[in-house]
Amino acid sequence: MVRELTDNHDQLWKGYSQVFMEMDDLTLARWMAQTLGQFSGQVWRLSHPLMLAYELAAHAAHDRQIWLKGMAIIPADYTASECCRAPLLPTLSRDVYDVGLVCKHCGETCVKLDDLPDEIRQELDTWSACYDKAHTVAHWEEDGKKLPPDYDTLFELAAQSAEKLLAQAGTQLAPALLENYPAVAWEDQDECLEVRPEDVDI
Repeated sequence: MVRELTDNHDQLWKGYSQVFMEMDDLTLARWMAQTLGQFSGQVWRLSHPLMLAYELAAHAAHDRQIWLKGMAIIPADYTASECCRAPLLPTLSRDVYDVGLVCKHCGETCVKLDDLPDEIRQELDTWSACYDKAHTVAHWEEDGKKLPPDYDTLFELAAQSAEKLLAQAGTQLAPALLENYPAVAWEDQDECLEVRPEDVDI
């Protein structure tokens, strides 16, 4: 997933990523391999500090093609993703119907929705339709729809629905994906509906 950042936030994240940029290839590869081992067997919020740190490292590693160089041993449970050959660490986002599961390393689709087992694919399809219905409320004005007088109430109801659906993603859908992948990250916020990670209670 591409993180939407203002210029100030972009500069802040560049500063945060400096520690990984300064690592040599071998040190960076080893840090990431060890962290992948910590991720194994669990679902992780995208907002978790360790996942955020890994995201910064992943960007640095992708730019330097760390995994293609074979600098460290990939933990045994992980396979190489087809999109960038990095260890397969899929992310479940609210855009799953359109883009499938997204690679944590390169941001591209690493698992198409059609490639998932039928049962989980159908669950994700249903969930995505419900989420899209809630999420679109935040974009009514951009889409040219006249806002009703009670829009603020409808917006709040949509945000509450999104909170419940994101919690479902973290407690039901992402854990189900662990049957196929050693670790899964899941999106736990929606900036458009002003849903923050702390609003998603699991």
